[in-house]
Amino acid sequence: MQKSIIIAGSGGQGILFLGRMLTSASMLERKEVTWFPSYGAEMRGGTANCTVIISDEMIGSPVVMMPDILIVMNRASLDRFLPSLRKKGELFYDSSLITEKLARKDITAVPVPATNIAGDMGNPKSANMVMLGAFIAKTGLLKRSSIFRIFDNVADPRKIEAFRANKEFVMKGMDYIENT
Repeated sequence: MQKSIIIAGSGGQGILFLGRMLTSASMLERKEVTWFPSYGAEMRGGTANCTVIISDEMIGSPVVMMPDILIVMNRASLDRFLPSLRKKGELFYDSSLITEKLARKDITAVPVPATNIAGDMGNPKSANMVMLGAFIAKTGLLKRSSIFRIFDNVADPRKIEAFRANKEFVMKGMDYIENT
């Protein structure tokens, strides 16, 4: 098994953090994994994306030209990366921010109103964690317990409350997929 993933959005949406959570959970499961971040010089508001490859065997290169899975959090990222998504690939997108019809019919599209869900919970900036939960629930690529272990084993006391909140947002994303 090897899955290549591109995660994209704008700076400040937690794109790189979402990728790091996937990477950390993969390592807990003793999978081979790469994480390759990329962001514009302007950071917040600029472009941000990362590639994550999760595999049962050694990974030859962190470069992903045609991902198996694409997670996008804004329209600009959808426009940029959708053409490279493999046929029969999976697209996860924030349907709160991307409302237009998708042109491709050769992929599985998973709309998740991540920003609306996170906003209803009091923090729209946590849409990335809602999307993480939706991704885990839909793909089954990683165990839920691996993600939760990351949030439960925070060593820095200043981050305990934030990670506890992140866990709630992840669970809400899982609930969304399981109940729609």
